[in-house]
Amino acid sequence: MNDTLKTIQNRVSLRKYADKDLKEEHLEIILDGAMKAPTAGNQMLYSIIVIKDQETKEALSKSCDNQPFIATAPVLMVFVADHQKWFDYYTKNNVKEFTEKSGIKFEAPQESDLFLACEDAMIAAQNAVIAAESLGIGSCYIGDILENYEYHKKLLDLPDWAFPISMLTFGYYPKDYHRVHRKRFDKKFIVFDEKYKRLSDDEIDEMYSDLEKFYVQENKYEADNYAQMFYSRKTGADFSKEMARSVRVALKKWTGELL
Repeated sequence: MNDTLKTIQNRVSLRKYADKDLKEEHLEIILDGAMKAPTAGNQMLYSIIVIKDQETKEALSKSCDNQPFIATAPVLMVFVADHQKWFDYYTKNNVKEFTEKSGIKFEAPQESDLFLACEDAMIAAQNAVIAAESLGIGSCYIGDILENYEYHKKLLDLPDWAFPISMLTFGYYPKDYHRVHRKRFDKKFIVFDEKYKRLSDDEIDEMYSDLEKFYVQENKYEADNYAQMFYSRKTGADFSKEMARSVRVALKKWTGELL
């Protein structure tokens, strides 16, 4: 197994960090790795907001589902799906006037543009994760940046066509840190040949059999099985409802309307 594969295999989500700042040269390596990621049409439809300010980290630790460990990370990075820069470029270079003469519609970014920018941003984020891990720097994805759209928009000065799709914490591993690798689903349930495969009831039972062991009969949701308990804890939870509301609000900006 080569060093790259060892890095991928060894990586875990890190929520406890050594008490020291990231070296600037390491931060630059991480950012350079992110920016070397594949990107649609070489457009680089993302921005990376690097956050070291403690007050901002504290604010994000509260707005991202009240997770105190976020504020203890030396560095946060918010990965933003970003079409704003391209449309500012279009405006500066009179693209609207050009389209009016050429019969092309000058449209605002729409849902498909957002999805494409999200792909770009997440690929860059994962490159950053692997680059960091290779330097002995741990990370943790924070999907809760999707919540509280209006608050994060104001906090980070985000324009309309820049959406925070993910946030990462970064910090050095503590000395003698014990890595716990959580078991993944078996490949046969995830990887299909040629076409998608719907799983049978027996296959579903087998796929989730290890998770079923975590079912607690006396649970606060009064759930009869692990599926009911997990749904209540995740999809049925307040944070999930807020995330859905927040994304719907953001999507109202990505209309494809004529400009």
